[in-house]
Amino acid sequence: MYRFSTYKEQYRQNLRLALPVVLTQLGQIFTQFTDNLMVGRYGGNDPLPLAAVSFGGSVFFILFIASIGIAMGMTPLVGERYVQGDRIHSARLLQNGILFYGLLGVAMSAIQYAAIPLLYHMRQPADVVDMAIPYYKMLVWSMPPVMLFFAFKQFLEGVGNTRAEMYATIVANVANIGFNWIFIYGHWGFPEMGAEGAGLGTLLARVIGMAIMIGYFCARSRYRQYFGWFSWRGFSLRRIGELFRMGGPISLQMFLESSAFVGTGIMMGWFDKQTLSANQITMTIGNCAFMIVMSIGAATTIRVSHCYGARNFGELSLAARASYHLVLAWNALAAVLFISLRHVIPTLFTSNPEVIAITSQLLVLAALYQLSDGLQNVSVGILRGIQDVRIIMPIAFVSYWLLNLPVGYLLGFTLGMGPSGLFLGFSFGLSAAALLMILRIRHSVRRLRTAKV
Repeated sequence: MYRFSTYKEQYRQNLRLALPVVLTQLGQIFTQFTDNLMVGRYGGNDPLPLAAVSFGGSVFFILFIASIGIAMGMTPLVGERYVQGDRIHSARLLQNGILFYGLLGVAMSAIQYAAIPLLYHMRQPADVVDMAIPYYKMLVWSMPPVMLFFAFKQFLEGVGNTRAEMYATIVANVANIGFNWIFIYGHWGFPEMGAEGAGLGTLLARVIGMAIMIGYFCARSRYRQYFGWFSWRGFSLRRIGELFRMGGPISLQMFLESSAFVGTGIMMGWFDKQTLSANQITMTIGNCAFMIVMSIGAATTIRVSHCYGARNFGELSLAARASYHLVLAWNALAAVLFISLRHVIPTLFTSNPEVIAITSQLLVLAALYQLSDGLQNVSVGILRGIQDVRIIMPIAFVSYWLLNLPVGYLLGFTLGMGPSGLFLGFSFGLSAAALLMILRIRHSVRRLRTAKV
């Protein structure tokens, strides 16, 4: 039977960690939100600029989110060692993470740049692709600073500090708005760059975010001391392998999930530019709500990893259930807002009546999958915290590639439901992922309790 008093302290601790992450995650998506909003207003009644940013950002996002997933593997590893007082091992993880993630950022930039010719083979309008490529290139150059930002961010989350990333993200996003104003519209003597200017603003803002995060780490003696345990002998393929074994399955899960959303976005472009723009507006608003969910999931990983390191499985179960309560409450609220404001939200981005009408329909369908999306994300956070990550990838493969995309295509094109059918595919995929991951968590927690006894 539910008692608020049982979970009151759990809510407090989870929210204490989650709220700074909320601002950080909102800041990450606010970059995309700002780009879309300012480019959409720049285009006015013409959907082309917004469609170009939508397409370029979607293609970039696939490998971007996969890279971030690998970096997220550091948090539970550092969290476990931190609770156990093993600072040297934590320092070795950071040292090898900086090298590994930095090189990964460079490699991903090279791969994404080499993929530019493929953009013309995704059945998008040629004028959309032409305008998308300059924007896409700017995002590609931002990969190395993003990965260095996440190396320090994930380490600090592991030791329970979620505020540093919040400060860095707030400053970077303020800078991004300023850069967008200058480069999109051509103020202060700079040329009017349109969509490409939004990409340049994002690149510069991410460099600033990286610099602030590294500067914060160096300025605090409690964190700077970890540099004292760095050494040439500390570089180790074994440590990098440890990071990859934890981050690899997380990365694949995030890749499979994001590819379902990106794949749906590409299929939206098979209709027309108006539908592509409407999808981008809907996904931007949906991502804003999802960032709250991701923040609760990140806080869950921290709490659960600390409980796991201390082998306190009673506290672990309470912390996990409290996160489920929080995310269900938030997603119920988000669903109500999506439905009640479905005719107002699109007008913030565009004045095109057709885009507004399609977006209004999609927002209702986006509201339907909010609860399932929240449950599956917190479940992933729990599995990361107990370092049971190998199962995540096959669940994601079944849910997103065998259910989400095929069902969406069947409903959208074969049965003629159009954009609404594509969005209904999300409900199938996310619900399946939530159910399968909850069943896995129950099995894993029982196993941990039995092993302790």
